[in-house]
Amino acid sequence: MRFNDGFWLLKSGVKPYPGLQVVQGLPDGDGYNFQVSTKPIRHRGDTLAGPVLSVRVHSPTEGVIGVKIEHFKHVDPTPNIDLFPDDPPVPSVSLSKTENTWTVTSGGIKAEITQNPYTVTFKSPTRTLTSAGYKHQTLYDIPYKWTLRSASHNSCLTTDVSSNPHPPPPPETVRYVHSELNISPGELFYGLGEQFGPFVKNGQSVSIWNQDGGTSSEQAYKCVPFYLSNRNYGVFVNHPGEVEFEMGSEKVSRVGVSVAGEALEYFIIYGPSPLEILERYTRITGRPAILPAWTFGLWLSTSFLTSYDEKTVSGFLEGMQSRKCPVRVFHLDCFWMKQYEWCSFTFDPDNFPDPEAYLSEIKQKYGVKICVWINPYISQLSPVFREAVKGEYLIKRTDGTPWQWDLWQPGLAVVDVTNPDARKWYEGKLDALIDLGVDTFKTDFGERIPHANVVFHDGSDPTRVHNTFSVIYNEMVFNVLERRFGKGEAVVFARSATAGGQRFPVHWGGDCESTFEAMAETLRGGLSLTSSGFAFTSHDIGGFEGHPPPEVYHRWVAYGLFSSHSRLHGSMSYRVPWQYGEAAATYMARFLDAKHRLMPYIYQLSIHGHTKGHPVQRAMFIEFLDDPTTHYLDRQFTLGPSLLVAPVFVPEGEELVYYLPAGRWTSFFKPSRSQVGPRWVKEVVPIDEIPVWVRQGTILCLGPTGIGRPDYDFASGLEVQVFELEEGQVVQTDVPVGKGTSIAGVVEAKLSNGEVTVNVASGEVTLASLSYFANGQVKKVDASKDQKAVSLKL
Repeated sequence: MRFNDGFWLLKSGVKPYPGLQVVQGLPDGDGYNFQVSTKPIRHRGDTLAGPVLSVRVHSPTEGVIGVKIEHFKHVDPTPNIDLFPDDPPVPSVSLSKTENTWTVTSGGIKAEITQNPYTVTFKSPTRTLTSAGYKHQTLYDIPYKWTLRSASHNSCLTTDVSSNPHPPPPPETVRYVHSELNISPGELFYGLGEQFGPFVKNGQSVSIWNQDGGTSSEQAYKCVPFYLSNRNYGVFVNHPGEVEFEMGSEKVSRVGVSVAGEALEYFIIYGPSPLEILERYTRITGRPAILPAWTFGLWLSTSFLTSYDEKTVSGFLEGMQSRKCPVRVFHLDCFWMKQYEWCSFTFDPDNFPDPEAYLSEIKQKYGVKICVWINPYISQLSPVFREAVKGEYLIKRTDGTPWQWDLWQPGLAVVDVTNPDARKWYEGKLDALIDLGVDTFKTDFGERIPHANVVFHDGSDPTRVHNTFSVIYNEMVFNVLERRFGKGEAVVFARSATAGGQRFPVHWGGDCESTFEAMAETLRGGLSLTSSGFAFTSHDIGGFEGHPPPEVYHRWVAYGLFSSHSRLHGSMSYRVPWQYGEAAATYMARFLDAKHRLMPYIYQLSIHGHTKGHPVQRAMFIEFLDDPTTHYLDRQFTLGPSLLVAPVFVPEGEELVYYLPAGRWTSFFKPSRSQVGPRWVKEVVPIDEIPVWVRQGTILCLGPTGIGRPDYDFASGLEVQVFELEEGQVVQTDVPVGKGTSIAGVVEAKLSNGEVTVNVASGEVTLASLSYFANGQVKKVDASKDQKAVSLKL
């Protein structure tokens, strides 16, 4: 929200009440409680009338400082973001006070609070991170008209007609709590959820308000009130409703954060590296669940508006299998149900007369898991609509009638997920589908949740439910799958999310066009998401809208198969490769086999996602923070710490430009090719290739070629690849079992006296071969049966 007219003046009618000086500061557990006046206090008379801000500065867990600013104190509204849902906080705080300064210190971060003028400065052991300076914390009363020019231009305080076609009369004034943090010269910001605009957020106005706007707009499906700085800290705003960020866009040297209401709370999260910041952030908001290995295989969809029945589905699966592109998950999109009846949770009998028998047949014949599309909306033409009305399972208007509209389905209503009985009813529908043979659900939608003139079952504030709905919805479905299949076996394919939603993966990027531009949008959105606490990301390979030209499809297949999760899906056209020429299937088979072989590495990354909150796909700055060139890169990424992937976004014959940081890099697909960074690479990439580079000092454990699936015995018959060790260097890697977080063993490699040795340092792991890569040369030696160590003389 913008309150100023330029830097010096306020907009007409805006009334500010800034925090000016501390009039009282008292220790309380892990921090201090302050009374902060909003006018100068020269004598007792000045204490009469006018707002006083209650400010709490404390450390809820190691390396984190929280600041909560309150005006009028109410009973806490609901819902709230669930804090520390998986791991308990790590207490680590010390308090101290001098005559005019209070200090809160925790795990490398220190907050210094001065009395007059009132300021809060956050410091690491080596430098000032950021600060809330004089008058940087303010209570504002503003005329409603100024909210019409808010950061989002479609704020919940205006008329978000995509969720509320008939909004109530507006208020005359709106109250905001606002805080500003200083921006240092050269400081850059990332995250705020899945944002499709410029990857570096400086200069942007971003509203944390989920909307169904596609990937080509400023709207986003997964808005998260958390951002990362390249100066060793992150900021999490603990508010479930709309949070408006001015990222140096109103005052160019400050980040402004505002929420409507009486309270604003944020946490400054320190870390020597971005991964450590994300580890601390996901301790607060939750870690991604561990996923079954089969989810990392190829997902194939019927597409949306295409025709499909049993014959079509079988034809797709047969064609993929014969072309060595085995599908691991087959997805049936919306029209598995009858038109106008979404959701009925019932297979259309005209296309699927005996769904249980048919699903059993294709699962057995093609080795696939089955995913079906669902959403939290119920058409009034659905046979279950009356059940929902009678049971009072739907969001209601203030007059007690179900909230309905016609945008997506006739007379559509929305399940009230705050109602335990509604959740139980919905879960029962999913249980029935699981009984038929369904293994997972694509949990679509969850963004267009009404927030005006509606009442939720549990009395929650509708503006706070709007974003949080997505987390409750996905958690509900995820928990059904976990209850039915066990921990480590549940997965959803979700579109909407906010803070905490990372606990229920996987999330895909929403509706994009079938162009190179949209492919780049998708990557920016994915990298922003994984910079916001999400370990996994996916997207519609080939694009959703339109029919991709063959070269776009080819390039997107390569990019998609080096994403954490890979799904072929479109709108009005199919995404099976032979629709784009038989060569497309050849490329796909090669990249899919590479992903299968990389599964011991990828699955270990997923374990780190679950235990530490580390993303599988990472923006370059996350791995190379000390290299300023990486801070702006958004057309390439790393898959974990060891693989650099540069998708091709240019037409065939044009040069691709990408960056290799310092060190020697070896081409994954053409190991005779190596490059020494830092350097920019300019090359024309053949249509059947994608640049994938392996970092110096890497040890990769690969599964066998032609395995045909992502879930296999990761510890058996490994080809161990070792890249560019220095004399005396020792590197290790865990080899996962491939189920849960269990480790089968540890493989170690070392270079000593010109000899490379790989050995099984612990556990039950068998080796097939050792390959060593250096200076564009490769040497390989096979291992004999039950051999625990293999050596190569260089």
